[in-house]
Amino acid sequence: MATAAPVHAVTPGRARRPLYADLSLQILVAMLVGSLVGYLWPQSADSLRPLGDLFIRLVRMIVAPIIFCTVVHGIASVGEAKRVGRVAIKTLIYFEIVTTIALVLGLLVVNLWAPGANMHVDAATLGNQAEVQQDTRPVGYGEFLVSLVPTSAVGAFAEGDVLPVLFFSVMFGFALLALGPKGQPIIEGVYAVSQVFFKMVTFAMYVAPIGAFGAMAFTVGKFGASSLLALGNLVLMFYVLCALFVVLVLWPIAWAFGINLAQLIRYIAAELMIVVGTSSSESVFPRLHAKLRQLGVDPPIVSLVLPTGYGFNHDGTCLYFASVAVFLAQAVGIHLSIGQQLGLLAILLATSKGGAGVAGSAIVVLASTLAATGTIPVASVALILGVHRLLSSAFVPVNVLGNAVATIVIARLERAIDASTFESELRARAW
Repeated sequence: MATAAPVHAVTPGRARRPLYADLSLQILVAMLVGSLVGYLWPQSADSLRPLGDLFIRLVRMIVAPIIFCTVVHGIASVGEAKRVGRVAIKTLIYFEIVTTIALVLGLLVVNLWAPGANMHVDAATLGNQAEVQQDTRPVGYGEFLVSLVPTSAVGAFAEGDVLPVLFFSVMFGFALLALGPKGQPIIEGVYAVSQVFFKMVTFAMYVAPIGAFGAMAFTVGKFGASSLLALGNLVLMFYVLCALFVVLVLWPIAWAFGINLAQLIRYIAAELMIVVGTSSSESVFPRLHAKLRQLGVDPPIVSLVLPTGYGFNHDGTCLYFASVAVFLAQAVGIHLSIGQQLGLLAILLATSKGGAGVAGSAIVVLASTLAATGTIPVASVALILGVHRLLSSAFVPVNVLGNAVATIVIARLERAIDASTFESELRARAW
């Protein structure tokens, strides 16, 4: 059986390095400089955007193969299908509970804060309706289930959608597990290939600060302060909402399972900084996978839970869907009853799981959700196009942190974590 993958080539070692060599500090400085450049020279926004986009593409081209290799190796390394099924059931139950809590919290806060009240917007006057309605359609449970299965194995990897790649990887892993000893050379080959991809990630991370600089310069230059003032209340509410979710939901969960959340945040600080700048959780999947293994989490658990979380566990995105949908209803003067909001909650339980399989990002899924409700006009999504990037800079880090916590929680439930390694690694990275 292949041994656990070494992660030292991907993650920093224990030795103290100069402060300037810390990746999280480099990314933070790059983001601050990018924000300043975008503010002082907003005309440079479009020319700097490719820096961020190129970094995202650089990592995204590796994500699908890494998911395939890690999931297949994880299932094959478990040794028995019964344990895989047990881990999968625990994982999906956990994801469903936490994302439901996120949706309920989002609905409660937006109703109490009411950022869209008194805006009195006429949906018929909204611009960018063609952009909003493009590729928008209601997404139900049936369509979601069909979207899980790729039309072809090659197509799943070509499109880069997480859920179809995950489905194909799980089937391949179980088939490999069923082969028994005959499949051992393939397992070792998959493991070796995964190391090549992780080494590619090491190369890609050298340009992470440049990507964060370009992404922040574009965001600030394109959507400067003057264009954001009108929706500042929504942005403020959403940032408070994300903070409340971390404090009221993730923190108690972490405490209950012996996780120091503050130390964990410090441990993955560089990854959180990257997704704040790029608004892409896929850009940190390989490093997050490696760091969780370095924490002492059993590699098969990481390989099963983390990719599944990228497909099904979008805590921050659920906060976004619930709060922004009600905000838009408030903005256009539509009163949603308790029953209508519960109906919205039920729809979001389906559409939020399909977010990873939609090209673009959460805004298309939001429009699909509104189309499914039949109550809130889809054209109202145009109201938040200008601040969507600011909102995603808050909910994507929550997604990443939520999946890191979830992986450790499942490892605790399965007793598949080295406690001494876990504690020493977190303490070594404490502030």
